[in-house]
Amino acid sequence: MAKTRAKIAELDPVWARIVHEAEEVVAAEPLLGGSVHYSILHHPTIERALAYRISLKLANGEMSEQILREICDEAYSSDPSLALKARADIQATYERDPACHRYLQPLLYFKGFQAVQSQRVANWLWREGRRDLSYFFQMRSSEVFGVDIHPAAKIGKGIMIDHAHSIVIGETAVVGDDVSILHSVTLGGTGKEDEDRHPKIGNGVLIGAGAKVLGNIKVGDRSRIAAGSVVLAEVPPCKTVAGVPAKIVGEAGCDQPSRSMDQKLTGCNCSD
Repeated sequence: MAKTRAKIAELDPVWARIVHEAEEVVAAEPLLGGSVHYSILHHPTIERALAYRISLKLANGEMSEQILREICDEAYSSDPSLALKARADIQATYERDPACHRYLQPLLYFKGFQAVQSQRVANWLWREGRRDLSYFFQMRSSEVFGVDIHPAAKIGKGIMIDHAHSIVIGETAVVGDDVSILHSVTLGGTGKEDEDRHPKIGNGVLIGAGAKVLGNIKVGDRSRIAAGSVVLAEVPPCKTVAGVPAKIVGEAGCDQPSRSMDQKLTGCNCSD
């Protein structure tokens, strides 16, 4: 058993750490033993655990947990990048969210992480041409998590969505890698236009709570959008924008605003 665990830790350190933390939870709080075993310790891989967790959350009278789990298993088997991105999301959440003290918390408790993983499966269905089933995933994710991300939206890796309540991301939106998004953010359109109509968020961007980014505009890499801002025009890289409508108010202040999570307009401290 020790050799097996050592091998798992070598091949998949994120999953190995989650398993170790799950064992600690069971020892400290036996009342959670059944839940933790079913969600984590019962599974040999993070892919299987993710499939179980998503299917458990999204199942309802219209679609059983077993059917959803088979769909998720197929998605993770067909596209290994889904679970690789999930690992990056877990690490991002642990590093950026001061309320996250263990790797297993996003998997068990954080609806922002769970909603993004549900969308990744929905996006796989969309790309496979199974559009109606992908819409079902979107509908259930919106009902369960209060997060509405279109199945066609392209979401990068290392995403941290804090609190996640009332997040809306439109059909043609693109979110780059290492992006941090706080609650009540909208990446939407400006009206009834068709085709490419939603924002393109660069890498390393920090989007503050309540911000609205509207239209087919580009938000440059490593920029910051202040809380409550309404962004209607392109944002250059490494800038901070604020206001309604948003205007450039200064530099981003560091190389990785999404990791520093510093939302003060005077700048940010970032050691990465």
